[in-house]
Amino acid sequence: LPGQSEISHRVGKDSRQAVLHCVRKSSSQVVKKEQVQATEAMAEQAYTVPTFRERAPEGMQEYQRMAAHFGRDLVQLQHELHRMKVATKEQVDNIEITREVKGMMPLRKDYPAEVPKAPDFLVSLRSHTVWEKTPVKLFCTVSGKPNPIVKWYRNNVAIEPLSAPGKYKIENKYGVHSLIISRCAVTDSGIYSAVATNPHGKATSKATVCVRSECVFFSPHIFSLSLLVIRWSFSNLPCLSFHVGPLGGGELSHLPGQVPLLSGIHPSKLEVTLLESFGVTFGTEGESVSLVANMVVVPDLPNLPPEAMWYRDDTLLMPSRWAEMSIGGGVAKLTLPHLNKDDEGLYTLCIWTKDGTAEHSAYLFVKDATPTVAGAPGAPMDVAVFDVNADYVLVSWKPPNTTHEAPITGYFVDSHIWQRVNTAVQLRSPRFPVYDMEDKKSYRFRVITVNKYGSSEPSEPTAAIQKVDPYGVPSAPGQVIASRNTKTSAFVQWEPPKHANNLMGYYVDASLVGSKKWFPCNHRPYKHTRFVVHGLVPGDTYVFRVQAVNASGLSEESQDSAPFFIDAALSTPSAPYGISLLNCNGSSMTLAWKRPKNTGGSKITSYYLDKREAESVDWKEVNPSPAAHRTFMVENLTTGVFYEFKIQAANLAGVGLPSEPSKAFACEAWTMAEPGPAYDISFWEVRDTFVLVQWKPPVYAGAGPITGYFVDMAKKGSSDFVAVNAEPVGHCYLKVSGLETGASYVFRVRAVNAKDVGKASDVSDPVCAKALPGTKEIVCGVDEETGDIFLNFEACEVSETSKFTWSKSYKEITESSRVSITSSGRNSKLTFVNAEKEDLGIYSVAVTNTDGVSSSYSVNEEELKKMLELSYNIKHPIVPLKTELNYEILEKGHVRFWVQAMKLSSSVNYRFIVNDKAITSAEGYKISHDASTGIIQMTIEHFTKANEGTYTIQIHDGKAKSQSSLVLVGDAFKGALKEAEFQRKEHIRKQGPHFSEYLSFHVTDDCTVMLVCKLANVKKETTFTWFKDDEEIPVDVPPNPMSGSCSLPIPMFSRKDQGIYKAVLGDDHGKDTSVYDISGKVFEDIINAIASIAGSSASDLVLQCTPEGIRLQCYMKYYTEEMKTSWFHRDSKISSSEKMRIGGTSEMAWMQICEPTDKEKGHYTIEIHDGKKSHSRTFDLSGQGNVQMCYMNYLLSVDRGRVVGGLPDVVTIMEKKSLSLTCTVWGDPSPEVTWFKNEQEVVSDDRYKITFEGGKFASLTINNVYVEDSGKYSINVRNKYGGEFVEITVSVYKQGGDIPEPKLGQMAKPAVTPKPATPAPQSVKTPTPPTPTPSVKSPTPTPPPSVKSPTPTPAPKSPTPPRSMRSPTPPRSMRSPTPTK
Repeated sequence: LPGQSEISHRVGKDSRQAVLHCVRKSSSQVVKKEQVQATEAMAEQAYTVPTFRERAPEGMQEYQRMAAHFGRDLVQLQHELHRMKVATKEQVDNIEITREVKGMMPLRKDYPAEVPKAPDFLVSLRSHTVWEKTPVKLFCTVSGKPNPIVKWYRNNVAIEPLSAPGKYKIENKYGVHSLIISRCAVTDSGIYSAVATNPHGKATSKATVCVRSECVFFSPHIFSLSLLVIRWSFSNLPCLSFHVGPLGGGELSHLPGQVPLLSGIHPSKLEVTLLESFGVTFGTEGESVSLVANMVVVPDLPNLPPEAMWYRDDTLLMPSRWAEMSIGGGVAKLTLPHLNKDDEGLYTLCIWTKDGTAEHSAYLFVKDATPTVAGAPGAPMDVAVFDVNADYVLVSWKPPNTTHEAPITGYFVDSHIWQRVNTAVQLRSPRFPVYDMEDKKSYRFRVITVNKYGSSEPSEPTAAIQKVDPYGVPSAPGQVIASRNTKTSAFVQWEPPKHANNLMGYYVDASLVGSKKWFPCNHRPYKHTRFVVHGLVPGDTYVFRVQAVNASGLSEESQDSAPFFIDAALSTPSAPYGISLLNCNGSSMTLAWKRPKNTGGSKITSYYLDKREAESVDWKEVNPSPAAHRTFMVENLTTGVFYEFKIQAANLAGVGLPSEPSKAFACEAWTMAEPGPAYDISFWEVRDTFVLVQWKPPVYAGAGPITGYFVDMAKKGSSDFVAVNAEPVGHCYLKVSGLETGASYVFRVRAVNAKDVGKASDVSDPVCAKALPGTKEIVCGVDEETGDIFLNFEACEVSETSKFTWSKSYKEITESSRVSITSSGRNSKLTFVNAEKEDLGIYSVAVTNTDGVSSSYSVNEEELKKMLELSYNIKHPIVPLKTELNYEILEKGHVRFWVQAMKLSSSVNYRFIVNDKAITSAEGYKISHDASTGIIQMTIEHFTKANEGTYTIQIHDGKAKSQSSLVLVGDAFKGALKEAEFQRKEHIRKQGPHFSEYLSFHVTDDCTVMLVCKLANVKKETTFTWFKDDEEIPVDVPPNPMSGSCSLPIPMFSRKDQGIYKAVLGDDHGKDTSVYDISGKVFEDIINAIASIAGSSASDLVLQCTPEGIRLQCYMKYYTEEMKTSWFHRDSKISSSEKMRIGGTSEMAWMQICEPTDKEKGHYTIEIHDGKKSHSRTFDLSGQGNVQMCYMNYLLSVDRGRVVGGLPDVVTIMEKKSLSLTCTVWGDPSPEVTWFKNEQEVVSDDRYKITFEGGKFASLTINNVYVEDSGKYSINVRNKYGGEFVEITVSVYKQGGDIPEPKLGQMAKPAVTPKPATPAPQSVKTPTPPTPTPSVKSPTPTPPPSVKSPTPTPAPKSPTPPRSMRSPTPPRSMRSPTPTK
């Protein structure tokens, strides 16, 4: 109302400064002044009836009827307004007087000093979602001592009201702090925070404000009426407007073309001003409290009170017996007849006004009522029920304040008819699950607090709830409808499900049409049946679906919505502009104009033209029928008269605003010789450095045909045009290059004929030399399926009304037998029917109703040739093969023929041809393929001689073909057949017990050769037998086939162990044999393996004096004469001779130097070769002048123990006979005698009898010898001066058998591998004589014994002792003395 703000200001000011009668006088003067103003306002014309264009009689009658109706309503409204103004001023006066009287009688209360306290938000900020141009109020309640200072922030930036006057308003009343934002804009969206600070701390509360832009949603069925019926002249109807704003539920307030009825006033159209409002209120449980707010309502209609909403904290209150609401007579009232602790909170009154909402908030405190029992606690608060399901419900509550009461000891929960739930247990925590609820029965809950003095009053009961059906998911939502919202969002509505079943909300999903992939639009249940989906891509088409959700789960999906194209909401187009004159013949004018910059989200369907003479103010309609194009010939004009024109555009939403009047055009015939102006300059293919300028030729050609065009260019804002082309171009387009990126340019065009250069066109709109984001170019390619050559373009931007326009040489292709055009969504493809040289040229495409989306492509001869070759290969394709036809032998003897292609489709066809006969899958043949790997195969199960021949495969995959052949004859076939038969036998063999690994050897660390094999498919009954040269090998421990492997040890391996070894495995399921021939290369490999281990273990060379001379000995784990051993003296290889003899035992290799002289001095080396490397040991005899003397002294020591005679080298005896080995020994003192068998000491028992008589005669008697008694026997005779070691080889043969001829020094077929009695140095295990040999460098001289033996048995004549005799052996840890200089 006029003067309303002035009244409020003056009334408030006078009431604070004057006495009561002065207030009445001032108010009276104000009322008189307002009455005068109201009378003047009613005298003014309140509504001007517009002058409509000439219409058909039916339309005129309708207009007159509506105009008369509006006139009557306006008169009534003016009288009603006058009455309300007078009544309002009286109410204002009365209210102000009452307020001043109350102010003169203040009640002073003394409040006790409170303890300092840090800021704390009793009521936090809450988030808001509001419409654009509407106000929003954020408020919070803060406590603290001293009172905190509250500062407001938006997105962490402080809000300064003075920086935007009128935008923000900050208030602080009774501890309630509020921030009011008037006329919100979308940019006001953000996170708002209130920061409270005092000397004791700081607290922050945050909330989100989301401002939605205004939009109107239209149903496509509304606009089936002709636009001519709803077209109005906006310039002559300034008071007529449409309401375009937020609507609930997708409903429309007004449709385009409908006139709003002034008699229907919504409550939001009222002007409401809050005057006296309720303040902070204190109440007690059980009492009644009323919150009252006084207001001024204009107009104050008895039957149309304002719409008021009451909130407690963030909860909207509804009228009930516990909350009584009333509004009328300038008073809004909320009565709480029976206060409860739950009623405490911040109460807000929100009233809809013309400018948005008017709000007021204050806190209501509810104190505990006097308990029935002294000291009893207060009742719990906010009792609520959660997690309602088929098994239980969870009851929770807030404990009462116990500042002056005793501590709470527990709680009791009552349900249904207030039956105690927890009778046995007192609850300690403020939550309790309730089980065993009956189906289809309603329950209510209340809670009672208990302390040591007694129980409290029951809390406020909860609302009735029921168990949730475990299978009670909601039914599917109904029809889903999508409508326009913005260029990146859609407004989705749906019908609620028929069976809600305690519905919690909805989930909305969206999918791009054709993708079949859904993505969620919201991530928490949304409670309403309409939702705005954001983040969509402009120009794409989506479908939507909705699911309902409750505590039991999700419903079925709704049916998909209709495909919806994302574009801005429909609106009327903006005004056309740039009206220009193209031609005049004296009675008519041809006009052109530019398209509106904003089409309103819909295709412009027509244009309406108005004209007037330059000296007139009245506009007349030019075209009863709308113009479809942007050129129009206005006829029936008067020659010599100046005319002005204006134009309106229309689309699906209606008729837009009119353009600015054109400049005055003189209606005079054009007779000049030069052509008229070109027009409709447009820009395409706008890139960073060039732009394509297009225009339309002049309507007036002048005295001759137009021969070309000049294009001029200037930077935006400059009038200095420069010619782009030096010579005129003969077409209506020109690509202008060399532009500055980001700069804006304007252009004009001049036509040329034979006479002269014509008038320049109007200057174009500015164009910025910068490509649109996401711009893509035309791509030339060949269809992989059809082989057709095509040009494809993907637009970066499209609208629902966009169309792709293809051109060749910038002339639109309308109908052509050379190409075909298909468009879908953002893509458009031009396909050549049969590409030839005739199709060479520049092709371009433009997308209408966009911001100049376009591109071009030049098809040249070289590229066309390349594309034709590729097209031919696709139209006449072959199946590319990765491998040609091949074969392989499989287990069971099956033969697989296969070929692999680079790529195969699932519909591939093929056939195998063998010897000119097609093969199909039948018995014995299996044919298959795998499209993912490209493999085609045929398996022959029984491959025989009949399968020799030529194999061919023929492949057909769509239009592609391929063939591959394989010739399998002669030696190649024989090899395949042999392998197939072998694999077949192998398969049969493996059905029973068999060798998974055949016999092989390995040498252990002690040089024992092990024959090993691995077994498979064995059982307990399976037998295993070893053979050598077809004779079974007896073993001490039977093999265990169940262990999966068997082994045969061959100790002290030598040449005698050569032969054919065989392992036989068998049971009732079959038999298998593994043969291993130890000879030749295999024997050599074994010896090398032994040599590798023995050579690595070889000790250093040891010097030993013997009766014949000097012996160099090398101890090792095992030695055999088959090992490749070489001796060297001064780098010269030594061959065995009478002077230097080479030999060895199983434990060492030696070299005997007989009768050594000074010539034998020098370095000696032994090399053991293992096939890969050699192991060498050396000994230096240089400088040992006493070597020979040492040797002679040793020989003269006749008192040493030795064997004088009586033992043979070899003994052969038949089994079951008695054997006696007897010899004569000598030594002073008498020597000790020890017998050995296979280097193990022999102990006297029943079969073995050892005697030593008179210190001279030693014997070993074996009763009833057996084959097992064969072996190497030896005697060791030793005293303190030394000793001797003599070996005898004993061979026992069976009765009637051949007499064996064992070699000297070798055991004859030993049954058990003997182990050395005493370990040698460096882990060499050799027998050690029981009596140590004195050192060569003994300090005690020995008398020179005679050379000849004193015993009756003469010594051997040969200078070299027999093989059965060994020289006294020193301990292996003793080395030969190192010579000294």
